[in-house]
Amino acid sequence: MSQDQSAHLAVDPKELHTVRDWVRFFVSEMRRGHAFFGHGSTNAFDEAIYMVQSALNLPVGDLGPFWDARVTANEATRLVRFINQRVVDRKPASYITGEAWLQGHAFKVDERVIIPRSFIAELLADQLTPWVNAPEMPFDILDMCTGSACLAILAAHVFENAEVDAVDLSTDALAVARENIQLHDLKHRVHAIESDLFSNLNGKQYDFILTNPPYVNEASMKKLPPEYLHEPRMALAGGDSGMDLIQDILTQAPKHLKDGGFLVVELGNERLHFEAAFPHLNPIWLETSAGDEQVFLLNKEDLV
Repeated sequence: MSQDQSAHLAVDPKELHTVRDWVRFFVSEMRRGHAFFGHGSTNAFDEAIYMVQSALNLPVGDLGPFWDARVTANEATRLVRFINQRVVDRKPASYITGEAWLQGHAFKVDERVIIPRSFIAELLADQLTPWVNAPEMPFDILDMCTGSACLAILAAHVFENAEVDAVDLSTDALAVARENIQLHDLKHRVHAIESDLFSNLNGKQYDFILTNPPYVNEASMKKLPPEYLHEPRMALAGGDSGMDLIQDILTQAPKHLKDGGFLVVELGNERLHFEAAFPHLNPIWLETSAGDEQVFLLNKEDLV
């Protein structure tokens, strides 16, 4: 281990011997460095366990059998690199490990895509009940602004007879999306499409559309913790009020929904901006673990 690698650490890594030592140290370093947690974990302990497991190639889950296992010198070098990237560079953990987990599924990620964390995933786990009452139907589903394709893939897992189009403007994001589609063995049902919103969809209509678009307003963009600055700006920034892409999606979606279809939109903490921009709409706000102000649903007839 070089002097440069350990220069930012609070102790000599040679003093750390076991998995337990390293987990405790990761927690201390993240707290000391004021790391921000918003990319899949909510606290230093859970994130420390995840990063140590990844660095040591241990299965994600219970560390119980490994707490007192000793760490080799090569493993310690990797652990030092991980904690420096997390605390000094302020990289989110998923960019360090190269993967993110959502609803029990792993996805490849890097800095070409936003880290999967959409609350729409929770709704998919419940098969969009009660808005979908026959999940076995051969639905046509659109995931707009797909990024890593995590929602498209989750939708394909939940609706086993569905065809899903995963759309994004970013060629870099679509390269990652295609890796994830292949990883989940869904190339026959999930289709990555490069398109500026609906422009390349040739008028195709869907039973329902899911979207977690860029929605962060410009004032909030300027206040984001350093971790978020590693993510593609185009995946976050939604213009002055955060509504730029949402406006376009709401305008164009009706033409791409079948009769009886619906649109599900995630907009984070931008409900007040949404209501100010679209006072004529009466969305159905959906309950998630974050409350009932993060995701809404609009039926086609409410959009027309």
